[in-house]
Amino acid sequence: MAKSDLKIGSRYEYGFHDKLRPVYAIPPGLSARVVEEISAVKNEPGWMRQLRLKALELFKTAALPTWGADLGGINFDGICYYLKPSARRAETWDDVPARIKNTFTKLGIPQAEAKLLAGVGAQYDSEAVYHNLKAEWQHQGVIFLDMDEGLRRHPEIVKQYFGTVVPLKDNKFASLNSAVWSGGSFVYVPQGVHVTIPLQAYFRLNARNMGQFERTLIVAEEGSFVHYVEGCTAPVYAVDSLHCAVVEIIAKPYARVRYTTIQNWSNNVYNLVTKRAVAYEGSVVEWVDGNFGSKVTMKYPCVVMKERGARADVLSLAFAGPGQHQDAGAKAIHLASDTSSNIVSKSVSRGGGRTSYRGLIKVAPQAMNIRSKVRCDALLLDGDSRSDTYPTMQIDSNDVSMEHEATVSKVGEEQLFYLRSRGLTEAEAAALIVAGFIEPVAKELPMEFALELNRLIELEMEGSVG
Repeated sequence: MAKSDLKIGSRYEYGFHDKLRPVYAIPPGLSARVVEEISAVKNEPGWMRQLRLKALELFKTAALPTWGADLGGINFDGICYYLKPSARRAETWDDVPARIKNTFTKLGIPQAEAKLLAGVGAQYDSEAVYHNLKAEWQHQGVIFLDMDEGLRRHPEIVKQYFGTVVPLKDNKFASLNSAVWSGGSFVYVPQGVHVTIPLQAYFRLNARNMGQFERTLIVAEEGSFVHYVEGCTAPVYAVDSLHCAVVEIIAKPYARVRYTTIQNWSNNVYNLVTKRAVAYEGSVVEWVDGNFGSKVTMKYPCVVMKERGARADVLSLAFAGPGQHQDAGAKAIHLASDTSSNIVSKSVSRGGGRTSYRGLIKVAPQAMNIRSKVRCDALLLDGDSRSDTYPTMQIDSNDVSMEHEATVSKVGEEQLFYLRSRGLTEAEAAALIVAGFIEPVAKELPMEFALELNRLIELEMEGSVG
């Protein structure tokens, strides 16, 4: 760069918080009593309560990760693990309490449902406050409920699959989620049904010292298709919050599941998420993962290709600003022959922010005719920012076509000069360069969400330059 590196300011649009008194809250702290109280409040079956208690014991004995971002600032005893914002879940938008409804109206949720979605769910702190599926999909047997309601109405399905993709002991934060989970989404798509427009869930952290622990379970039966989209925001507080989610996807033979996330947390949130799918014969699982904001993100969407002909496609985007560490990536586990994976990771760092790609490609000895490609591209907007790549490849088969490519680049003065000569300001020029850089991710989003992604980029890039 020339004498002055890019100094690009940003504004977090969703940093407001509501002065809302919850109808029920458990005081901060984590114990067996807290776990049992959460289960009792939800009137859960005994097997779920026992599962939660077992997960709590696993959490206590599991160590924090010694790799990746610094998690030493998390105070598990200072977190509120359950808060209920309203007395009941609304069946219609008009029934949502006015202050909560105002929050989601600001975020554009009702408009999105009316125009563009098959169904929508809204979670506020620990509980879903609204969930609705359009009648045309209900008539075809599609189920789209918040996870608590899914457990109440379909306990046999939940019991069959819960914890089978992400075991209770998978990692410390998966254990924590399994112990104190609340809310999330339960999606079931019957055999041969194609849900042609997205289902959306929106997760809002509002309370101070709050943890959000949603659990999402998606089961796509043979030959079905579903696209699930989630968005997340939180207010800005002087103390840190914790978002610790688990997502489990089961893609039966020849099903296709696409899971799109645009998370825009405030910079006081630890965003620690375990997302994993099991793909059966001929099925396709696609993760489109966008990460903005947060103090720390650690998230590595994974596909376990369990049967012949399964495919995994992962598009990952991370944007790190001042004081942020986005440690993101993907995992593809090839257990069967004739499986393929394609991972594209894009990261942008500015203002001293740090991005890391952390990935795993694993091929079992019995798997033949495997194709895998990984591409990691990092863009640095100034000399203070940092990008790292940590690829791991465990290839135990001789019949594998494997490609890995990684690039790191800076925004150049020549690029800026050319665009400024066409009438753009330096900030507008930099934003345009970033938009072009992330285009492979944006083009895979539904149009309305691509527009939202571009708007987030503009907000991140807003401010004076030089």
